Amino acid sequence: MPSWAEFQPYIVTGLALGGLYALSGVGLVVLYRATGVLNLAFGAVGAMGAFIAYSIIQAGNPGWLGWITCIAFCGVVTLGYGMVFGPVLAGRGPLVQSVSTLGLALVLFGAIDLAWPTTAGQSPTISFPTDSSTIFTVGQLSVSWTQLIALLLGIVITAGTGAFLRFSKLGTAMRAMANDREITATLGVPVRRVEAAAWLGCGLLAGIAGIMLADISALDDTTLVFTVVISSLAAALIGRLRSITVTFVAALVIGLVHDLITPITQIDNYQDMTPFVLAAIALLVMSRTQVMTRSREEG
Repeated sequence: MPSWAEFQPYIVTGLALGGLYALSGVGLVVLYRATGVLNLAFGAVGAMGAFIAYSIIQAGNPGWLGWITCIAFCGVVTLGYGMVFGPVLAGRGPLVQSVSTLGLALVLFGAIDLAWPTTAGQSPTISFPTDSSTIFTVGQLSVSWTQLIALLLGIVITAGTGAFLRFSKLGTAMRAMANDREITATLGVPVRRVEAAAWLGCGLLAGIAGIMLADISALDDTTLVFTVVISSLAAALIGRLRSITVTFVAALVIGLVHDLITPITQIDNYQDMTPFVLAAIALLVMSRTQVMTRSREEG
């Protein structure tokens, strides 16, 4: 086994990635609760925005312009998709809704390959420039501002979303739609506006996750498209697509476990299985707990 000193750097990266998975998972949960759609195009939208931001920065424009453009692009694309296809998907089953967003993900993934082609058969892995002066130490750990911001964003967005759903009128409408869309509409709630807000919020979070992940790791289309979706989806499933608090905790655990496996050379080839394994274990434990609870109630 590696020493504790070898694990320490991966605690920082794991928490940073966990924060990004958390805000991504929160976006998936909020959209699902409001519309019933599981947005599998989340990572692809964020990836497209990150590549656009990279092109803007490479053209000599200031970095902040690329970041804002990325977030705005993701918000507009997701909102547009939701407004065009959302009403059609509202009456369909969960399978049709999920497959439809997967189609959008594949379209965007193909567009990325066409606009930013691979070189020598390898995916582009161009990191955003970082300033070494932004590195500081916490105890014996080296932390960058980007990593700290990623974790703090996960915390702030999770807490803010929870407060928004609980105390705001729009959040109350979203929770009502999650329970019964038709009854909510008959009560005079502007369903289309509520859905538009959910789609827009999900898109903005996709842009933030995409640009932050590209800055923390690398500008790799496969990583941005699939890693974010798989990990955040696993966290959302552990939260049963309802609890953003459980989703947040699960995302942090997934990020930590994934990166802490890295120095263990015997199993590091299997670290990409982390989201699947943790989600399966959590769902099995929760199902067993529910069965035991029901058995006691019936007994």
